[in-house]
Parts: sequence; C-alpha cells; structure tokens
Amino acid sequence: MVSLKSHPLVDLALQAIREFLESRRLIQPAAELLEAFSSPAGVFVCLKKEGQLRGCVGTYRAERPTLAEEVIHSAVASATRDPRFIPLRLSELGAIECSVDVLSSPEPTTREGLDPVRFGVLVVQGSRRGLLLPDVEGVQSVEQQIRIAKEKAEIPVDGDCELFRFQVQRYR
Repeated sequence: MVSLKSHPLVDLALQAIREFLESRRLIQPAAELLEAFSSPAGVFVCLKKEGQLRGCVGTYRAERPTLAEEVIHSAVASATRDPRFIPLRLSELGAIECSVDVLSSPEPTTREGLDPVRFGVLVVQGSRRGLLLPDVEGVQSVEQQIRIAKEKAEIPVDGDCELFRFQVQRYR
C-alpha cells in the first residue's frame, strides 16, 4: 500500500486545528515553516467530511505577515467559525480531509476573462464582496460562478459589480 504524504501546509492546518480544539490556543509555526512560507498571501482552508463541505474560511489578501501564519488562522476559523456549520469537534478530526488554497493577487477582469475551472472570482459592489474559489464541484459556467459569488456578497443577481479573477495553488 502506498502512503501519500500531505503537503506541509496541509499538515500545518491540521496541527493548528487539533491544538486549538484540544487547548483553545493558536500554535506558532516552526522556524522552518516560517522560512519556507514567509511570503504573505491570501489563503483558504477547506475541510470536508465524507466528501461534504464541513468548513471553508480564508481571505483573498494576506492579513498576516507570513503564509504559514495565514494558514493557521484560516484553518482554525474553518473548523470553528464558518457560519454555515457547527464548530468541528475533536472526535471528527480523523475523518476530515483538508485542502489549502494559496491565492494569487486578484486582477480586474471581464466575464469573458473568467473560467470557473481555472480562475476564482471576486465580485465587488461598494463594501460588499463575494468570492468563489475555482474548480468548485457543480459549478460549470461563468454565469453560475458569478451568481454564487454575488449571493455570498448579497448583491442582487442583476446588480452591477466589479469582477476580479485569481488563480490558486491547491494543496491536499
């Protein structure tokens, strides 16, 4: 049987969740992780249980000094503060699949510049913002992608908004 090793950012996310659920403390990333993942970036940590979404929280732009710190904060938020789900219990952690998406900087685009498999979308109308990651199961068209992002931002489906696209590097 071949054992696949997960990416260090995924390991960090799961370690952060475990420590927080056990002690309510945020871990500090190891020096080698701080060095390896020192550049700030937007990140989303998504959790699935039995193939179903169980939490997904992050930010499209860095809020912490390093990517490692961003992963820790987003992982804990995905497990405990995604408003769509009750907080994760420690007993569930063994059944959780985790992915970490590191986002490129959003760039202005048009509908024609979007591709729901390749690009995520950020919609902006005043202070309202909605984001949808790329390659989301069941999202097959640009119109569907924009509609979902607008719903998240509480922007009317027919409302005008600015469009931004970004790419992700997804780690599992």
